[in-house]
Amino acid sequence: MQKSEARMGHFSMGMFLVTIGIVYGDIGTSPMYVMKSIVEGNGGLANVDETFIIGSLSLVIWTITLLTTVKHVLIALRADNHGEGGIFALYSLVRDCGKWLIIPTMIGGATMLADGVLTPAVTVTTAVEGLRSISVMNRILGDGQHLVLIITITIVCALFLIQRNGTSAIGKLFGPVMMIWFLFLGITGIWLSLGDLSIIRALNPLYAVRVLFSPGNKAGLMILGSVFLCTTGAEALYTDMGHVGRENIMISWPFVKVCLILNYMGQCVWIIKNSTNAEMAAIEEINPFYMMLPAGMRPVAIILSALAAIIASQALISGSYTLVHEAASLDLMPHLNVRYPSDTKGQIYVPLINKILWFLCIAVILYFRSGSRMENAYGLAITISMLMMTVMFTVYIGIVHRRVIGAVLFAVTFFALEGVFFISSLGKFAVGGYVAIILSLAILFIMLSWYRGTQIERMQKVRLPIRDYLDTIKGLKDDEEIPLCSNNLVYIAKGDDVEAIDRDILYSILDKEPKKADAYWFISVNTTNSPFQREYEVETFGTDFIFRVNLNLGFKVKQSVNIYLRQIVHDLLATEELPKQDKRHSIYGPSDVGSFKFCMLRKRMPLEGDISASDNLFIHTKYFIRRIAGSPARWFGLETSNLIIEYVPLFLPSRNSAERLERVLWVRDDKARRN
Repeated sequence: MQKSEARMGHFSMGMFLVTIGIVYGDIGTSPMYVMKSIVEGNGGLANVDETFIIGSLSLVIWTITLLTTVKHVLIALRADNHGEGGIFALYSLVRDCGKWLIIPTMIGGATMLADGVLTPAVTVTTAVEGLRSISVMNRILGDGQHLVLIITITIVCALFLIQRNGTSAIGKLFGPVMMIWFLFLGITGIWLSLGDLSIIRALNPLYAVRVLFSPGNKAGLMILGSVFLCTTGAEALYTDMGHVGRENIMISWPFVKVCLILNYMGQCVWIIKNSTNAEMAAIEEINPFYMMLPAGMRPVAIILSALAAIIASQALISGSYTLVHEAASLDLMPHLNVRYPSDTKGQIYVPLINKILWFLCIAVILYFRSGSRMENAYGLAITISMLMMTVMFTVYIGIVHRRVIGAVLFAVTFFALEGVFFISSLGKFAVGGYVAIILSLAILFIMLSWYRGTQIERMQKVRLPIRDYLDTIKGLKDDEEIPLCSNNLVYIAKGDDVEAIDRDILYSILDKEPKKADAYWFISVNTTNSPFQREYEVETFGTDFIFRVNLNLGFKVKQSVNIYLRQIVHDLLATEELPKQDKRHSIYGPSDVGSFKFCMLRKRMPLEGDISASDNLFIHTKYFIRRIAGSPARWFGLETSNLIIEYVPLFLPSRNSAERLERVLWVRDDKARRN
């Protein structure tokens, strides 16, 4: 399904399946570990009673209702950027409201990327560990985790290996598989719930409040750290809006929510009935999701849960590519090589990010070794992400839409809820949550370094009025003693002010090595708030040899400068603003368009730069990351073009610039020199 079709948002059974397959993978796998985590956090199956389980279930139901249904479905889906959702799309809507909003944007983006590492690890490991619910398989796996780790790592490696070829073929199966998964969750849940209809009491929110202060709740408020796992993946409902449309999410979510709640109810009925079962209580790290099923159904549950875990992981991996791509468009991350492995619009593959995610995911699996330990790291990053989104939604409601009262109510409600969840999740910091924080801080440092480094570069940039140099450039163009560099010399410029040009560009043309050309092109690529905008504007300054071009491209559009320039050249030839260029020698025959040479200028930090220690760290970190990330030529689609890369110093004024050398007289007398 192409985005252009999906964004229309018209409901159909086909789009319903697509939505089920794309949006709900992460939140759909939560029944595999939520109740397991709650029971383990309270000391195991033998330490829970009916009151505790009813209250815990009520907490789960109302957490899903408030944080997913109310916040993300009823409110967040209305904050669309031309049909697109996600933290960077939201930032594009609110960034004019204050420069400080870049901070919650970076923090939210960093924690979402950290979640992209943790989700494949925890979901696949938990699914594989379900094999222990089958007696024969449990004996084969033995007491250790070695075989579990081998199977998990094999599945994860296969998942990352297929990314380069795209997932459009197998992606068609995601919808039907996830539909079967949710039906399985709902049917098994309602089947078990019929054994004790009193479980319906959990719909009363009073039970949720009581359990927080109940003596049977040994974790106290820290129980919310486990409860919060039921809503991980809720952000995907907003992020994936551009893929499937608002209407399809709003219609499909009630079905998904009912299936999830029914399964949680079924698990709780089983827990209550078996809380006094000594045989069950003796099982280490017991998982109610699998154990509540008859032995004959467990293999089916394991296969389905493994498929659901793979689909959830795929959604997070693809989402990570998109996040990095959008962050780079907003100058929050380096420009990386982006590939489009299939005919499906919007499906991208970023090789470097794939390798990093792959390595980190394997490292997390090997470090934690079990799903229960990974669950301690899972969730903390997302609570931070949700808090950052709440900040931005508050600004959007209060400033963009000027509904101050609504913004205050929204902020008070969700800051209170998510703040409590955040504090409770901090209780897991020492037992694994620190991994999520370390990953998030590392990504945040990369974003901050790139953003601040770019700011420093812009502060040092000197812009000159291009009209003052028209005659000088024309003199170079007409100078017959200087050899022709190229018929068309193209510079990648920055900024949308057509009247000004970077001094370094003029220095490159006129001073560094005079570059004679028939036409000079200064092209700026400006990222716009509209995701799929493709527009350009040209200023010729009354000449037929200088062309200042602004390419206005949406933040989801690939910045293929050479392709767009080809169209612009033909447009200007048609209007006779660009004279015909006599190209006689070509395998394609004579042409009206001559040769092209692209020139990119890159900054280097001089040793004499005098800046603060923090800025010095950021700028050097940016240049280090840039070397790892590769050439920006690929980002602009110029890797196969005739390209010149010139390095220029990042001129930074020294505070000690008054220090000068003192000239002394040269003593020519040999005797005096010897003395």
